[in-house]
Amino acid sequence: MAVRPATEKRSRASAPTSATKKTGKTSNPAINYQVAEFDKDDELKAYRDMLLIRRFEEKAGQLYGMGLIGGFCHLYIGQEAVVVGIQKALRDGEDQVTTSYRDHGHMLACGMDPKGVMAELTGRQGGYSRGKGGSMHMFSREKQFFGGHGIVGAQVPIGAGLAFADKYRGTDNVSVVYFGDGAANQGQVYETFNMAQLWKLPVIFVIENNRYAMGTSVSRSSAQTDFAKRGESFNIPGEQVDGMDVRAVKAAADRAVEWARAGNGPYILEMQTYRYRGHSMSDPAKYRTKDEVQKMRDERDPIEQVRKRLVEKGWASEDDLKDIDKNVRAVVTEAADFASADAEPDPSELWTDILR
Repeated sequence: MAVRPATEKRSRASAPTSATKKTGKTSNPAINYQVAEFDKDDELKAYRDMLLIRRFEEKAGQLYGMGLIGGFCHLYIGQEAVVVGIQKALRDGEDQVTTSYRDHGHMLACGMDPKGVMAELTGRQGGYSRGKGGSMHMFSREKQFFGGHGIVGAQVPIGAGLAFADKYRGTDNVSVVYFGDGAANQGQVYETFNMAQLWKLPVIFVIENNRYAMGTSVSRSSAQTDFAKRGESFNIPGEQVDGMDVRAVKAAADRAVEWARAGNGPYILEMQTYRYRGHSMSDPAKYRTKDEVQKMRDERDPIEQVRKRLVEKGWASEDDLKDIDKNVRAVVTEAADFASADAEPDPSELWTDILR
């Protein structure tokens, strides 16, 4: 299916430079189901990267239940294809990433050490913020990851600011800023849209539409539920993407990155995705049925889609995939053990990383 043009710019931006193909999906004609061509190595890496996020988040949920993680904890289970697919289109160590409080998966996709991430979750000195940031506030300049932000929508102008710095310095780097369907209704998001288009900033706005802003469904909170259109009054091109298929995400990310890197300004990607767990660990998610969640798991799970393709194409056996899972679980266990054994930060850390 071709990219749905809403403006001339959107149509021009949609010509992919990488190999793509169409799927047979037509359940929603507004969504772009065009997918990137993945070879064996691409599929295996996507499977492993998404599985790492899934197992890490499951372990984080366990540690939270044991009282080892304090404060808030927002899990990314179900949405793994979004960040893994987009990261495959970026230049590691150059393009910047900024996101919300649901940030563990983004950090892992950027290549941050699971031990450092888990240590920060548990408030230990070996964490990326030396135990002071917790789940929502981690950063890595080395990996070009700029948070992790606890205030809804606050990361959006920061992501545009990074893009402004890129343009000011004369680089062709791009900045990717993730936010949810709830944050899409924040006023500062539209201020950022305006400035980003006015100055033609190389920023990609990724709206992770997982259908619920905390416990409020999109249909109850948004008059315009096609978030890809949110930039039309600013002439920002955008498209809806099947965010449960890592190949579709990669294809859309390629188009957006090509557009932004060429100096054309911002681009909006609305990722139609779904979170299996509640908004946070304290959310029982009674606003939706168990059948709804199970249906998504059974029919649209992003990891299961890759697993099936690997087996059907003969690129991996069930034993091969079990070995990958075993190795991933070992990495996550090592991270949890490290975090549990690590020391808490010294009280003197209260006086570091502050402006005095």
